[in-house]
Parts: sequence; structure tokens; C-alpha cells
Amino acid sequence: MAERGVGSGADAPVLGTPDAFPDRTGRNGRAGRSVVLVIIAVVVAAAMGGWGYVMMTAKGDPDVQSEVIAFEVQGSDAVTITFQTHKAADRAAVCRLRATDTEHVEVGARDVSIPAGQADGRFTERVTTSARATSGHVQYCYLVQ
Repeated sequence: MAERGVGSGADAPVLGTPDAFPDRTGRNGRAGRSVVLVIIAVVVAAAMGGWGYVMMTAKGDPDVQSEVIAFEVQGSDAVTITFQTHKAADRAAVCRLRATDTEHVEVGARDVSIPAGQADGRFTERVTTSARATSGHVQYCYLVQ
């Protein structure tokens, strides 16, 4: 390690003075960083919009609303599900009914056709199960032709 003695430039800055460094060429300051940040923001916004669209369409057609009114477990081999739907009167729909056990494992499922001709309907359907069900629900509904 070099020692600095008195009178050998001890008053000079260790890293040099601003005049000792070369001048910057071009403008690499805030303007360049701002452009990069704007591009990143646009890419992130487009990705979020795309993900939102995927999530919106993933559940099927939202033009059919369904609601479970009641379900009744009928022994270890069936469950009866009473549900209502609301859809366009001139369109038919298909709803998937699902029965699950205490571990939320599917033990039975059935597709039910909802005919055209009425907008609101109330239905009671039986779903055969492979084990004792503890819950019955409408998994999804979608419009057909």
C-alpha cells in the first residue's frame, strides 16, 4: 500500500476532479430510461389485458346463469340436485352437474340439457355416484345452437 506523505499531493481528491473525467457523448440520462420504462409498461399492460381476457372466457359462456337451490344425498349411490337457470329463451343450454365427497373429489357427474322455449327454469335431476356424496353443485352451463 502506498503511503501519502505531507506535501505529496495530500490535498488532491483521491478519485480525481470532475475535470479529470472525459465528457459524456450523447444523452444517456433520464430520457433513455424513460423510453425503456414506457415500453416495459406497455408490454405489462398488454400481458395483463390478455390474461384478463383468458380468465373471463375460461368459465364458459356467461350468458347462462345457474344457482343451486338444494341438494339431497340419497344413500351412497346418488344425489338429487335442484337448480335454476336463466338464459335466452330462444337458445338451448347444457349444464354439468357434479357431486363431490368430503375430500372434494368428484364421485359423480352428469350433463343436463336445458331446452329452448323459456328463459327461466327450475330443474331437479338425479346424479348417480360411485361413493357417498356430501355436496352437489352446477359446475358450469353454456349455450348451444
